[in-house]
Amino acid sequence: MGSFHSVLFLAAVLMCAGCKWERAGPTQRESQAIDRDNATLVRVNLDMGGGGLSVDSGTDKLAIAGFIYNVPSWKPEVRYSSSTGTGDLTIRQPLEVHSLGAGRTNGWGIRLNREVPLEVKARLDVGEAKLDLGGLNLRRVEIRVDMGNLDLDLRGSPKNSYDVRIHRSTGDTTVHLPSGVGVEVIAGGRVEDVEGTNLNEDEDRKFKDNALHGRRYYNDALGESNVTVRLDIQGGIGKIHLLTGK
Repeated sequence: MGSFHSVLFLAAVLMCAGCKWERAGPTQRESQAIDRDNATLVRVNLDMGGGGLSVDSGTDKLAIAGFIYNVPSWKPEVRYSSSTGTGDLTIRQPLEVHSLGAGRTNGWGIRLNREVPLEVKARLDVGEAKLDLGGLNLRRVEIRVDMGNLDLDLRGSPKNSYDVRIHRSTGDTTVHLPSGVGVEVIAGGRVEDVEGTNLNEDEDRKFKDNALHGRRYYNDALGESNVTVRLDIQGGIGKIHLLTGK
């Protein structure tokens, strides 16, 4: 678990008007495991006010969650329920927490099962998010980062098509795209760079800073592969980086 906890990080020192200020205490480190059951689809909802969020794959459990924080009320709540073949896993930070200050620490590290079909929804108000989801059995992904940077890694070998929606406000977004399957990206906002050899830009849809539509990118496998990953990146002030390859 040493390397696992090493990815729990914090990158926000911000002021919050109207938020309850609670004194920081001793640093707490906790972990919790959620056993895998017979659910054939699990909805994962990660709802974090502020801090560093890291998500990765690789556990025999449904999920293993590690937390580090030094404000007592920031202790996250973990809930799991399952009914008629569908599971719901929610990890949430108390809603009144929306920022961090000097000397305050809050980080989550979540490791998810690679075999169970997952719908992943993640929200981060303030901070940094590093989500390595390419090794998961994804069905749908929705991510919202209001103030901070997002690094999303989708590289892997998906067996099923899925959609990704990213909502941004302020901060840079980096997406590592899979190869060997069809990829289509609609990016509303400032596309700073596109790196790699297998992405094409649709010249007929070259809208600049159009939050409703955006510029369209696709690879040569789109329409040829049985699997397609479609991304919709909308809103926000900041750069968008689309990366392909290793």
